[in-house]
Amino acid sequence: MAQVNELFPTTNTVSGEITLVEYVVSLDKLGVHDVEHVGGKNSSLGEMISNLAGAGVSVPGGFATTAQAYRDFLELSGLNEQIHAALDALDVDDVNALARTGEQIRQWIMEAEFPEQLNAQIRTA
Repeated sequence: MAQVNELFPTTNTVSGEITLVEYVVSLDKLGVHDVEHVGGKNSSLGEMISNLAGAGVSVPGGFATTAQAYRDFLELSGLNEQIHAALDALDVDDVNALARTGEQIRQWIMEAEFPEQLNAQIRTA
């Protein structure tokens, strides 16, 4: 089974320039070696689809968004800077401050717009 980084290169190995970014991958293309690209649950679903479908076990299809999609979402939305600033100012010994900051960061993420490329790939999937 091909790994995500083989299917969807993000860096041109000749020039070093980013040439293609895939944010969405079909679960049936994933396997145990793709954990760093799509997380453990998604790679496990890919393994189940590959290994159990032939045995008659019904595993739902679908798609995974990649870790790169998440990183680019945070960067392009400006959330990386906001989150780091909030965490830098946080008193980690103050449990109430931890809860408030966590809630604020979750709210920022929920309100942020997805990059158009990610939106388009999700709609296509």
